[in-house]
Amino acid sequence: MKSPALTRFAGRYRYIAVEGPIGVGKTSLVRRLADETGADVMLESPGTNPFLERFYRDSARYALATQLSFCLQRVDEAREIARRDPNARPLIADFLPEKDALFAKLTLADDELALYHALAAHVDRPAHTPDLVIHLQATPETLFSRIQKRAIPMEQQISDAYLRALCDIYGEFFYHYVAAPVITVDTEHLDPAHNAHDFDLLLERIDQMRGRKEVFVKGARQ
Repeated sequence: MKSPALTRFAGRYRYIAVEGPIGVGKTSLVRRLADETGADVMLESPGTNPFLERFYRDSARYALATQLSFCLQRVDEAREIARRDPNARPLIADFLPEKDALFAKLTLADDELALYHALAAHVDRPAHTPDLVIHLQATPETLFSRIQKRAIPMEQQISDAYLRALCDIYGEFFYHYVAAPVITVDTEHLDPAHNAHDFDLLLERIDQMRGRKEVFVKGARQ
């Protein structure tokens, strides 16, 4: 039997995006939410980017090609989201299409970033704002441990410095993000994708949201 918080969650949100740095658990949470609510799922497909593995080996050389490839991928994803029938099942995605510009800022040199923005400005990208963004956080040390544990070959080349910069830029991005309500979730001691109690705690915290920005730390007083 579904909990009241889960029933309200499923009825309230038509489009949800789960975001955060690599290794934080976005995809696992999306799958759990979709299984519980019957929502449709849209997942990133970084493995289809032909430059990504080379970027992890030599970021300076392949950053621009990697970002332009992701830019085109994000455009296709944004168009697919915009084309959805408003009466279709809710959608839960493990990304925001806007993340492409975030990674461009992180990885590109100034002249390459200018070129990226010039090209991106000429691409029609429909905007469809989520009803809720779930921003997952963890320390770089925890992310590194999770990445090592899941043992995806090309991810093993990710550096500590890159993870730290990624955490910083996500924090900055969501500090300024105002397009949709955001709940920032500390996953250091919370595993809602695999722990039923933690999953219920997250749903209850979302159900209690009254502002457009909330922070959830397990065990913290609300």
